[in-house]
Amino acid sequence: MRLYLNAEEFVETEEPLDLSLSLRSSETNVRAWYVNPPKFEPVRKNGFLGSVKEGGAVNFRDVYFNPHGHGTHTECLGHITEEVYSINEVMKTYFCKAQLVSLSPVMMDYTGSGEMDEVLLKSQFEAIEWDPTVEAIIIRTLPNEVTKTSRNYSASNPPFLALDVIDVFDQFGIKHLLIDTPSVDRESDGGALAFHHAFWGVPERPNFERTITELIYVSNEIKDGVYLMDLQVAPFENDAAPSRPLLYKIYKTEKG
Repeated sequence: MRLYLNAEEFVETEEPLDLSLSLRSSETNVRAWYVNPPKFEPVRKNGFLGSVKEGGAVNFRDVYFNPHGHGTHTECLGHITEEVYSINEVMKTYFCKAQLVSLSPVMMDYTGSGEMDEVLLKSQFEAIEWDPTVEAIIIRTLPNEVTKTSRNYSASNPPFLALDVIDVFDQFGIKHLLIDTPSVDRESDGGALAFHHAFWGVPERPNFERTITELIYVSNEIKDGVYLMDLQVAPFENDAAPSRPLLYKIYKTEKG
C-alpha cells in the first residue's frame, strides 16, 4: 500500500527493511555482557507437556533471555536511573525520519591507558550531510560483516562513540540513536556509561523522549540515506525491551 508522507513523498508499506536480529534458542544467537545463550524450554508441570514433538497437545515454551544481552533492543533513560522507568511508558510515537550512515571506527588509545580502542569520532559525524527533517540516526559500523548476527561480543571491546559526538546529536535534534554494537559506550569503563548519561541528560536534565537501540544489523544491500522508520518496541514494563526497527524507502512523487 502506498502511504503519502506529504504532497511530494511516499513510501510503500509492503517494502519494509528489517534491522532487527531475531531471538533464537541457540549458541549462535548474538549476545553480549557475558550472558548465556537464550533458552526456549517446553513447560513440564503437573502432567502437562508443552511439546507436540514429545507427545503434548501444543507447543508451550518458557523463554529465558536478557533484553540488553540477547539481540536488538530499545532502551530509555530508565537504564541508568535509580527509578526504573519503563520503555513502554516512555515511547509515545513510533514513526519518524531516520538517517542511515556507514562509518569506520578509528583505532586510538581513547582512555590513555595504552589499550587501543575502535572509536567513532565527532569529526566523522560533523562531516555527514545531515537532513534537517530527521529525528533518528542509524549507525552501521564498517566493516559490515554478517558475523554480527551471531557474534559473542563479550570481552571483545566493540566500537563505541566518543563522548563529544553528543554535541552533534544535540545540534541536529536527534531523539533516537540506533547502532549495530552492544553499547554506545566502551565495554569496560568502570560503570561510567558517560555517553548514556550525556545523551539522556542524567541526572541534571533527564530527557524522556530519547531512546537508544543497540545490536541492530543493517545489511549491505540497504544504502545510506534518509528513510521513514517504524521503531516497533515490545510492550515490556522495563527499562529496555526487544525491538524491531523497520525502514521504508522514501519515494518522490512525479510532482516532487
